[in-house]
Amino acid sequence: MKINFLGADRTVTGSRHMLEINGKKILLDCGLYQGTRKDENNINLNFPFSPVEIDALILSHAHIDHSGNIPNLVKQGFKGPIYCTNGTKDLCQYMLQDSGYIQEREAEYLNNKKLKHGEPADIKALYTQEDAIRAMLQFRAVSYDISFKVEDGVYVKFLDAGHILGSAIVVLELHDKEKNQELIFTFTGDLGRKYLPILRDPQIPEYSDILLTESTYGNKLHDDITHAKIKVAEIVNNTVSKGGKIIIPAFAVGRTQEIIYTLHELINENRIPKIPVFVDSPLAVNTTEVFKNHPECFDQETAKMLIEDKSGVFGFDLLTYVSAVDESKALNNKNGPMIIISSSGMCEHGRILHHLKNQIEDPKNTIMIVGYQAQDTLGKKLVEGFKSINIFGKPYKVRAKVETTNFFSGHADRNGLLEFATNLKGLKKTFIVHGDEERANALKDSFIENGLKEVYVPNYGDSFDIVLNQVTHFINLNIQLPSEENAKVMDD
Repeated sequence: MKINFLGADRTVTGSRHMLEINGKKILLDCGLYQGTRKDENNINLNFPFSPVEIDALILSHAHIDHSGNIPNLVKQGFKGPIYCTNGTKDLCQYMLQDSGYIQEREAEYLNNKKLKHGEPADIKALYTQEDAIRAMLQFRAVSYDISFKVEDGVYVKFLDAGHILGSAIVVLELHDKEKNQELIFTFTGDLGRKYLPILRDPQIPEYSDILLTESTYGNKLHDDITHAKIKVAEIVNNTVSKGGKIIIPAFAVGRTQEIIYTLHELINENRIPKIPVFVDSPLAVNTTEVFKNHPECFDQETAKMLIEDKSGVFGFDLLTYVSAVDESKALNNKNGPMIIISSSGMCEHGRILHHLKNQIEDPKNTIMIVGYQAQDTLGKKLVEGFKSINIFGKPYKVRAKVETTNFFSGHADRNGLLEFATNLKGLKKTFIVHGDEERANALKDSFIENGLKEVYVPNYGDSFDIVLNQVTHFINLNIQLPSEENAKVMDD
């Protein structure tokens, strides 16, 4: 058995790992890489393997840096099944089409730009909405805690990762006929945090020989989630006292629903005034409907709230979901106080840009940042205190107050990752991915300090021959990955 590292290695996007066992090739995740335009085009378009040769794909969750290149994989000839949880399949139904739409609009924009310079309009979308719809035909949903056969000698069970709705820890039972060995291989996907609102806490398998783990926050500790409501209430109350608007850039999946949940609780507890709340994101509207349809993913507190509150967890009298463009534009003419939640979470595209353009120069308003902001994004510039920013190519003074909260991250921090790994019985080898080099190596040091042996931080293109009772044979495929400073995190 071999494992090949083909994405999200010493960086945080484009998750993609390939297992080879018993003559079969099984892909774990197939996400979009995000960085410079040149690097994105090269890595996302050109797979370092033939898609036709892949026998099956196992998807940990729906975030685009884990699922976003599936339509392209299918477009290039992959015909096998795509296994995931029910929640992940339902989210991908919307998210992959939305991604296809973005690919089409970006190609259209670039072609128009080339035509203005007298150049041929030869840019093609990586994939289209139609490609995404076709890819969904290969999805096969399986419930949590059920063992199922993927290929001869390969059995899988999904455990709840607690990261976003439907996110899974992938536990593989592998029977390697060539080496006459059996082992348990665990892939965390993106591991969630304990005590977050809405979702259940991550499950920890009892036993695993091999661990493949993320390291997004491998050297960081999160703020105490129990303080989140205090900070949000403080920001809302201060802004309302000035008659201003609270503008919240938020990812459509996970973060938006967490913010809605928190605001709902604060209003019910009379800790913030009863002001209108608008969710202005068609994708967030659709994915929130998916949340409503999957109460099996909720923790006990949310399930109780769902039973007791007739308006539901994600709906209350003051909350309005906005889909139509005209309704979105009309929000700019409404006087505060009010709360507007809109995507994208890093302020790079989408309706949030229009709200920032119209509200950022008013000192009564507040921009509340609730997620990770990658380097060079507009959101990062706001966090770093830029006094002026460009939106749609025009400069705007940052007169609104910018508040940053670090409570809502859906990733386990260093201690969460350490707790997960050290509680696995039988662990012999650990591979660390999905984190920049500094954080991945810091997590490696923490693992070794706490008794784990054979811990590796692979490079893009590395391959390991898994033999439990021998020294690991290391092969470097000499595939180059662009420098990490060009990469951007696509989810938080």
